[in-house]
Amino acid sequence: MTSPRRSLALAGLAAASVLVLAGCASGQQADEAAAAGRLSVVASTDVYGQIAAQVGGDLVEVTSIVANASQDPHSFEPSARDQLSVSKADLIVENGGGYDAFIDALIESSGSEAPVVTAVEHSHDWPENDGHDEAEADEAAGADDEAHDEAGDHGHDHDHVEGFNEHVWYDPHTVAHVAAAIADELAALSPDDAETFADNAEAFGAEVEQLEASLADITTAHAGAQVFVTEPVPAYLVSAAGLENATPDAFSEAVEEGQDVAPATLLESLGLLRDGAVSVVITNTQTGGAETEEIVGVAEELGIPVIAFSETLPEGETYLSWMQANIEALSAALDG
Repeated sequence: MTSPRRSLALAGLAAASVLVLAGCASGQQADEAAAAGRLSVVASTDVYGQIAAQVGGDLVEVTSIVANASQDPHSFEPSARDQLSVSKADLIVENGGGYDAFIDALIESSGSEAPVVTAVEHSHDWPENDGHDEAEADEAAGADDEAHDEAGDHGHDHDHVEGFNEHVWYDPHTVAHVAAAIADELAALSPDDAETFADNAEAFGAEVEQLEASLADITTAHAGAQVFVTEPVPAYLVSAAGLENATPDAFSEAVEEGQDVAPATLLESLGLLRDGAVSVVITNTQTGGAETEEIVGVAEELGIPVIAFSETLPEGETYLSWMQANIEALSAALDG
């Protein structure tokens, strides 16, 4: 879901006694990482935390602030422990675009000057970008971060942008850029390990190419097939698979905002299903409501496959295994 950026009451987090009591565990973790020669990376969600861990390997200690499906990044209220983690971070990785505004507030309140990798900035859809092609992935990611450093901009001032789908981790190509940016920042922090970080990011990118090959297979078999997504989270993956998002914007936006879907919009949406225009329905496991349930119920009555994707990383999965499972589920649903 997306909601307007919330005003986070962080004044209490500034109290030293609270920080000591509630934040000691995270502080100790960061101190142990420094003592062991590892870099401390803080990610807003476990999606980016896992990617950072894959790029950094044994040379980093990663803390993911939102780390389970019961926590909604849009409305997440951080703790003193989270603020202390951010204050001690060598590198911060966020989604941006208003999705995880809590991390921006933590950066500001903690006074952190750590570099920040902001995922939305590596999306070809980000309003400030002109787009980039596959051959420019590493170069573009590095150039973006260098520009931020020269300007003194740590990339933590990204409110929700109207009309922009901030769920960019569902675009594997964007994530390859993010991994390259993480490698560049880690290399700047630990130049002796730059080759290791670059190799890890390159290996990650090669596996992303396999995801893209799987998406291309769907395009070959089902290009133009219409998909109904009850909430915009998987929209990038749908597009990358060569499919058409047939969902009325008013429906998915209402669900995303946690609002009721207008009756006329619901009727329009149900009509799409009943007219046979929709090949598959995709829901978000972490959002829903009466209208979503009605869409699912009608789809099941009509024999339209329904699959569910999540916003955060399922337990025991890596980013790559998770996305591959999502792609396989989509392919199987379309194959019928």
